[in-house]
Amino acid sequence: MKRILILVAIVIFILVILIISFTVFFDEAVLVRKNTFYSENTKEKLVALTFDDGPSLVWTPQILDELRRANIKATFFMIGEHVKKYPEVAQRVVNEGHEIGNHTYDHHVLLYYKPEELLKEIKDTETVIRKVTGRTTSYFRPPKAWLTEAEKIQIKKLGYKIVLWSLNSKDWVNFDDKYIANYLVRNIHPGEIILFHDSGGVFSTEGGNRHETIKTIPLLVNRLRGKGYKFVTVSELLNKKGNNE
Repeated sequence: MKRILILVAIVIFILVILIISFTVFFDEAVLVRKNTFYSENTKEKLVALTFDDGPSLVWTPQILDELRRANIKATFFMIGEHVKKYPEVAQRVVNEGHEIGNHTYDHHVLLYYKPEELLKEIKDTETVIRKVTGRTTSYFRPPKAWLTEAEKIQIKKLGYKIVLWSLNSKDWVNFDDKYIANYLVRNIHPGEIILFHDSGGVFSTEGGNRHETIKTIPLLVNRLRGKGYKFVTVSELLNKKGNNE
């Protein structure tokens, strides 16, 4: 019996390592991009920065400070629970001219949600964003990118555009700022949407460590501007012709 328990523990450990390795070294969004907006097919050197899982009382203000110093606007995909918990931070995002997107109410993966459950996730978040900021949004990003085709159809019927990303900073892994910036600059193309986070960690949607994210922003902005890139919001990319939806 003891030997069986040891074998089971080893198998579980190997599975955990494989799952972590998969999420660290592979971007799952590639598998579910069909019928979503994830980049812009353009020759203009435009790039959109997006931040998921906030607002955070600790990290979002520091990220906003860096964006203000760089004089650029970004799009923040917010979790409803966090908007309710930190309304003053959500309001600051809006006050400083950034966009807000819907990132569900409690950040559960939506695969195989019942239609009524998916509707509640989106509408509850929509309600709290409107109550706190006075704004509405037509942009939705699913946690971990996972959605079924049926869910995509339902979300679009609700009036939302599903926004994923084309470049993943993997900042939740806590790679250092130079590594993140080098990776993004090396792989950048016009019309990219870049994924960052302003909250969350490996096993949670709140907290985490965003020090490297904060340090990456000015480094990345300076290097991309040196290559002629301009920073825009998701809506500014959507207003371009020839998107991938």
